[in-house]
Amino acid sequence: MATLTARIDLPTVVHSVPAARHMAVELLSAWDVDRYRDDVALVVTELVTNVVDHVGGEASIVLELTLSDMWLRVSIADGSAVRPVVGELCGDQPRGRGMHLVAAVVDRWGCEDHQGGKRVWADLLTRPHA
Repeated sequence: MATLTARIDLPTVVHSVPAARHMAVELLSAWDVDRYRDDVALVVTELVTNVVDHVGGEASIVLELTLSDMWLRVSIADGSAVRPVVGELCGDQPRGRGMHLVAAVVDRWGCEDHQGGKRVWADLLTRPHA
């Protein structure tokens, strides 16, 4: 299988969250990997929401999906060097669970420096290791 990659730039606004989710789900359908739909929708929603909530401003969001023989990667780049925080869960706090949800549905995730900002990525294993 050839590696497939798609990328889209979005503004850092609330309306980018459902737009990014919709584009990612449609792309999975075009790539014939609908079985990852729910997990990718959750990951895209949480990662884009984090940028909208915590970065905002003039930064843009770069959503990239890459499908290879072994992995489906979702990455979100933005202009902020502030890394995501996986905080302690607190029952009375209505927010702060996003990265816990991401970590629960992906096989691995991380954050790296990217063009003066950061890129948060999450990988789903598309087939078992041999």
